[in-house]
Amino acid sequence: MRVKKGDLVQVLAGKDRGKQGRVLVAHPRDRRVVLENLNLAKRHTKPRPMRDSTRMGGTNIIPGGIVDRPMPLDVSNVMLVCPTCKQPTRVGVRVKDLKGESVRVRVCKRDGCGQEID
Repeated sequence: MRVKKGDLVQVLAGKDRGKQGRVLVAHPRDRRVVLENLNLAKRHTKPRPMRDSTRMGGTNIIPGGIVDRPMPLDVSNVMLVCPTCKQPTRVGVRVKDLKGESVRVRVCKRDGCGQEID
């Protein structure tokens, strides 16, 4: 999987097609990513006490109700946005030598760009 936590991606399919957002969580084994404020679903939650409430006074309670929560998207439905050309792009990997060690670097595969992503 060539998408990491913190990357800016664009959604290719689904109800949020065309929108851009940051990756909050990446699950490489499941090939899924959770994006900030995209692919939201409503979840009904119960009120429950907080774990680390202050010992002074009463217990703090997380309110219940209907909450919008971002749900995982398949990684094939998102495309990384290149930080230099600001376009959605496929990601290539180039091996680079740094101080005698070979390091894998992600690169933009857009024609005319080819810049390193990280």
